[in-house]
Amino acid sequence: MSDSRRVATVRDVAKLAGVSPGTVSKALNGVGQLSAETRAKVQEAAAALDFQPNHTARSLASGRTFTVGVITSDSFGRFTIPVMLGIEDSLAAGQVSTMLCDGRGDPVREHQLMERLIGRQVDGIVVTGRRRDPRQSLGRVPVPVVYVLSESLDPDDLSITYDDEHGTQVAAHHLLSTGRRHLAYVGGPERHLASRLRRVGVERALAAEGLELDPNLAMYGQWSESWGRSAATIVLRSGRSVDGIVCASDQIARGVLDGLREHNVHVPDDIAVVGFDNWDVMVQGARPLLTTVDPHLESLGREAATRLLAAIQGDQPIEGGMVTRPCELVIRDSA
Repeated sequence: MSDSRRVATVRDVAKLAGVSPGTVSKALNGVGQLSAETRAKVQEAAAALDFQPNHTARSLASGRTFTVGVITSDSFGRFTIPVMLGIEDSLAAGQVSTMLCDGRGDPVREHQLMERLIGRQVDGIVVTGRRRDPRQSLGRVPVPVVYVLSESLDPDDLSITYDDEHGTQVAAHHLLSTGRRHLAYVGGPERHLASRLRRVGVERALAAEGLELDPNLAMYGQWSESWGRSAATIVLRSGRSVDGIVCASDQIARGVLDGLREHNVHVPDDIAVVGFDNWDVMVQGARPLLTTVDPHLESLGREAATRLLAAIQGDQPIEGGMVTRPCELVIRDSA
């Protein structure tokens, strides 16, 4: 037996909400200067009537496709997933969908993907990746573009990322506030900007207390647990007094914890350990639970999408420059 229920229209929603059809359109599309109360009233009416917008008609009327392309170099999704969650949180209010594309860190492939997205008439593009290291710009693009986490080399582009230096400075300051005075730094590859900046954060925290980071206890290696285990052994065999270790990633920190445990060193009583990333898989599986720096990747994604949406809607044009957001220390059991 066929379903004879009439499909709800914009006018039906407007009548139930007590507003005009134009207000319904603005509220559901996330545009216009409407109060939060009016938007909520319209959304509740739409939900009650199970209203389904006619996306084709909406696109024709507005000249938009209500889609945003996302180009990432993070094939594993470790950093893209939380950034995407933030992006979709912000875009959902405007009923904008995303198209995720894997550029694999290849400028040629990224350019091809950009052309395909423009061919599909996306309203805007977000570019992201695995780390902050400066990257090539997509160049001049006919739609608004925002770089998040990854930093564009073109100062005319808007790049939004977190403050690596601030993150480890907060971590080191915490260790110092608990009476630690002899810190080591275990970084990732020295060629990565994040690894170098995170060392600077530790050095600045120590300098504020009249202390210095021993060059022999500032090490670069890989973004891996195995490097963390090796680094722990190097620290213990250095013959130097160490009571705190700041690590450039949670993977490294988890390896350090394992290495210290293998040498019967108690954490945090003998040596405190702090990581970076607040990667739940790593911090929750570590023993003891890992104190770490949270770069708030979802928040970065939300800000990038909010700025992109404002530019798409014509409310606020995108201005070039670098925007860095502070990190937060999440204290658990390792420090």
